Amino acid sequence: MSKRAAGFAAVAVVALLPFAAQAAGPAYKDVAKNYADIAHAAYQDATNGAKALKKAVDALVANPTEDNLTKAREAWKAARVPYMQTEAFRFGNPIVDEWEGKVNAWPLDEGLIDYVDEGYAGGESNPYAKANVIANPKITAGGKTIDATKITKELLADKLHEAGKVEANVATGYHAVEFLLWGQDLHGTGPGAGERPYTDYDLKNCTHGNCDRRAEYLKSASDLLVSDLQDMVNNWKEDGAARKNLIDGEPNAGISAILTGMGSLSYGELAGERMKLGLLLHDPEEEHDCFSDNTYMSHLEDAAGIREAIASLPDQQARADALALRDGKRHSLLGVNKVPRQQAMEITGAALCAASRSAPCSSRIWARARARASSTSRTEVCGRRGRPEAAPGPPRSSRAMSSTMTRWRTPT
Repeated sequence: MSKRAAGFAAVAVVALLPFAAQAAGPAYKDVAKNYADIAHAAYQDATNGAKALKKAVDALVANPTEDNLTKAREAWKAARVPYMQTEAFRFGNPIVDEWEGKVNAWPLDEGLIDYVDEGYAGGESNPYAKANVIANPKITAGGKTIDATKITKELLADKLHEAGKVEANVATGYHAVEFLLWGQDLHGTGPGAGERPYTDYDLKNCTHGNCDRRAEYLKSASDLLVSDLQDMVNNWKEDGAARKNLIDGEPNAGISAILTGMGSLSYGELAGERMKLGLLLHDPEEEHDCFSDNTYMSHLEDAAGIREAIASLPDQQARADALALRDGKRHSLLGVNKVPRQQAMEITGAALCAASRSAPCSSRIWARARARASSTSRTEVCGRRGRPEAAPGPPRSSRAMSSTMTRWRTPT
């Protein structure tokens, strides 16, 4: 996502205090080490998911078929599960927050990457909004020329990502791969995802042209995602910078960072930026996973990650091996052993639900909503900015949020 500031959720911390009070008073370094162990294991899990995605992408490029495209899309959705559960480690840890834009930046001006619908307008004041690097080996914008003759990881990371210092120029990460697998979602506020054909990668029966360069981009982006995630795994290993910053730091600052990570994700980011703003604007462009129509699942896994940071209880037994955590480590980072899953879910649910239902929208979000409402009368839809639509009904994301909250708070 873009590097938007996320407010600290006081309601989340208040909800956590009774839970923390039950602790038997473990040493700070034990708390910090346990938290770091969970973070390391969670990022390793996300890296493994990205490796499986890369394998599916390689299979699609080698043999473009409808079945292989479906498998690649399923691999992308599966890879999102462990990654979204890491986001509770983001906001309190500067190393993570500064890195996050490489893998999860959104929303993006997808016209930078590939062909788009003719009604697509792109972001305001973005000279690269329709650059289409897949179709153009050289792109010129803002008085600068980028040589994209060969599509590589270095081109994506060093030249295209945030080109012109515009955050919407997202060239790397999950959402760039998502766009290349699904294409634009042209269904507006109705159900449905992007419908990119597998023949966009078929060199013999190529649709929309430049199938070789599109394949190069997809493979490079998938490969880069793996290496970027591995960098964060290394940051949380025994001698990693993120681990050392937390464990060797001042205890009060460390506990504050841990709670800030959960609070800021639950309130400013998830309840505010990812739920409330989209509802205020009735704008599918604000959907987190807008090309795949997978946003509701990403919201769910964010909430699960907050719960795991509180109580470190895995969602499913199958994750035990992937997370490489023994039963003895699956206890609260605040020192409460074997917290019932339902209790942890209720604590997280109380914090996030209170934030999303009763807390006022931050002045920044309201200002953005007012500015958007006053500057244009058009309805923006994911992957089709600028095309007027009939008056929309209830936005899809409201149904998604309702589904997420229901599934999340249901005991299993």
